[in-house]
Amino acid sequence: MTLPARITARARVRPLRLLIAILVGLMLTTGFLVVAPAMEPQRTTPIYDPPVLAGQQLWGACAGGFYARHGDTIVLTSTGHCTSEGTVAYDPDGMTVRGVFGPAARSASCPHQGHKCAASDMNYLVVAKDRIPWGHLNVVDLGTAGYRIIPPGTRPLACVDIAIGDQVEIDGHYFPCMIAANIQVEVGDSGGAVLVRGTPAGVTSRSFGGVLGFTPLAEGMAELGLDLCSTPDCGLAPPVADPAGTDK
Repeated sequence: MTLPARITARARVRPLRLLIAILVGLMLTTGFLVVAPAMEPQRTTPIYDPPVLAGQQLWGACAGGFYARHGDTIVLTSTGHCTSEGTVAYDPDGMTVRGVFGPAARSASCPHQGHKCAASDMNYLVVAKDRIPWGHLNVVDLGTAGYRIIPPGTRPLACVDIAIGDQVEIDGHYFPCMIAANIQVEVGDSGGAVLVRGTPAGVTSRSFGGVLGFTPLAEGMAELGLDLCSTPDCGLAPPVADPAGTDK
C-alpha cells in the first residue's frame, strides 16, 4: 500500500472511531438522563406552607426532631451539640428566619466535678411565629416515606422504654444513656427524629462507625421543660388572619 493510500485508510478509520465514541457518549448521557429520575424515590405527600420541619433538615448540620410546647411557645427539638443558644436559623434563602435556638438540655445537678451533665443531647428552636405549621404540629415529615402523625395522648419514651435489638449504654462522659441502632446516619442527621415502634423516642446524637446512636426523648424534654405536641395545634389557638392579611 502506498503512503497516500495508508493516509486515506487512516482518514476513514479515525472519523468512524470518533463517531462511535460520540454515539456511545450520547447513549450513556441519554441513559443517565432517562434512568436516574426513575430510580429516585418520589415524594407523594404535599409540602405545607409553612413546611413541617420536624424530621427535616433544620439549620446547618442540624435536623429538626419533634414539635413541642415551652409554656405557650411552640418549639422544635434539635441537638445540643449542633449549635449554640441564640443562633438564628434561616430558610435556605438566607433571609427568612425560621427561629432562634434556645439552651441545651442540662441536669439540675452533676456528680462529675467540672463537667456538665444532661440526660439527652437536645436543644430546641423557638419557632418564628410565621413559620409555625399550625394544624400540623403533631406531624413528622419523613420525606419520601410520607408523614407520620403522632396520636393524641402520646407520651415520649424514656430510656427504660426503648428496646431496639441490642442496646449500648454509655455511662459517664456526657450522657447516662445512649442507644445504638443498626441504621446508617450521615452528616446533617444530628438532631433528627427517632421513632421506636412508631412512637417519638429520641434525638440523633452520634455516629458509631456510621450507624445511629441516639439519646432518649423524654428525659431531654423534661430537662428543657417541654411537652410533646400530639394534636394539630398543640392545645393552642392559632392566630386568625384579618381581612387586611395580618394576624390577630
